Amino acid sequence: MAETAFRPFESSLDEATALKILREATLGAEDGELFLERRRSEALVLDDGRVKTASYDASEGFGLRAVKGEVAGYAHSTEISERALRRAAETARLAVGDGGGVLAPPPKGTNLRLYTDADPMLDASFAGKIDLLREIDAFTRALDPRVVQVSATLSAGLQEVEILRPEGLRLADVRPMARLNVSVIVEQDGRRESGGHGGGGRFGLAALMEPAFWQDAAREALRVALVNLQAVPAPAGVMDVVLGPGWPGILLHEAIGHGLEGDFNRKQTSAFAGLMGQRIAAPGVTVLDDGTIPDRRGSISVDDEGTPSGRNVLIEDGILVGYMQDRQNARLMGVAATGNGRRESFAHIPMPRMTNTYMLGGDADPAAILADLKDGIYAVGFGGGQVDITNGKFVFSCTEAYRVQNGRVGAPVKGATLIGDGATALKQIRAIGNDMRMDPGIGNCGKAGQWVPVGVGQPTLMIGGLTVGGSAA
Repeated sequence: MAETAFRPFESSLDEATALKILREATLGAEDGELFLERRRSEALVLDDGRVKTASYDASEGFGLRAVKGEVAGYAHSTEISERALRRAAETARLAVGDGGGVLAPPPKGTNLRLYTDADPMLDASFAGKIDLLREIDAFTRALDPRVVQVSATLSAGLQEVEILRPEGLRLADVRPMARLNVSVIVEQDGRRESGGHGGGGRFGLAALMEPAFWQDAAREALRVALVNLQAVPAPAGVMDVVLGPGWPGILLHEAIGHGLEGDFNRKQTSAFAGLMGQRIAAPGVTVLDDGTIPDRRGSISVDDEGTPSGRNVLIEDGILVGYMQDRQNARLMGVAATGNGRRESFAHIPMPRMTNTYMLGGDADPAAILADLKDGIYAVGFGGGQVDITNGKFVFSCTEAYRVQNGRVGAPVKGATLIGDGATALKQIRAIGNDMRMDPGIGNCGKAGQWVPVGVGQPTLMIGGLTVGGSAA
């Protein structure tokens, strides 16, 4: 069934009235906007041959913000009406106080379109999606007799946003999202291990429903599970580590990415605060945050304040050259906004957030990097991790890793954790591969209770002197 277009300025609220109320709320403020959103999403999970989840969610509402200095007044409602908007304006206006502020210049408009505006949920019928999940289950079980459980997830959604600014600028963005994941549990001689793989992006479900995609995902999930089935206890100690390309970039995303967001640096709470123009990484290390890559999970045509997305260089040849900024922190720091003002939904205030954060490739042969590793760990898959923004210290668990001695990749290891701090790890990068790769489209990033989709990427890297936590000396 076709969905109607998102028309927030109808029925009991028209655009002229909304603009008038917004201007009253931001009179004497330095910035502000009315953010309107409609979101629809579905998730289907087939677990162990049974439909475990079949959910459909829909929501819509607005958030109104008035900003003055370091203070922001914010109110939101699921009712898009003149009455609700006036109540929100009274609340947001409390941040403005006696006024006296001058509105900052509006963001520049853009016609850039990085993804389709088609609803990915309409690419197949409900029955067709369930049939696909059952086909994935049967295919994966047939790959190996040691498979004892399969879980397949198909999810999609569409977010429609409109942003109205006090000077009258009105922007709109329609953001699709689709994702497929396969998880496998295998058993041999009483031992069970798991593996998973998937991918997605800002496109329709049709691409994920192609056999070439989901069969590769199933095979990769099984491969990881079988690797872990042979894993031995991980060693412990300080050693060199080689990170594989692609998804292992999540370590750099957490260890240094959050530390390069504008709010942490303005407040001097980041380990990288006050280091602009200084060397913070080894020569050859160039890190970007780029929200302009077509169809990527972390890409946005405009951010949630209306600023066009950008390709922002953060570290260039080891030198800190930029932070990620929303409008408020950029203004307070005297720099330009970078298109990184993001929010989870209309019920959340925007803040500086990453989009697609990655390190550019170098010129080293990945095989040669591994050959130079005398005694360490080769980590190619990661699970969860924790980071302290104030000092950059991180702890990450490996989902797929191998012991390497004298350049030879040996047995897979289980229970390995990587411990270090971002500032030191950046300077300890000893080799950068020529195989830069983005992750398959599975990233989510949390900050201050808000979650947004992101992308990560990197080439093969050797980092010296990380602490590996394991179970063997």
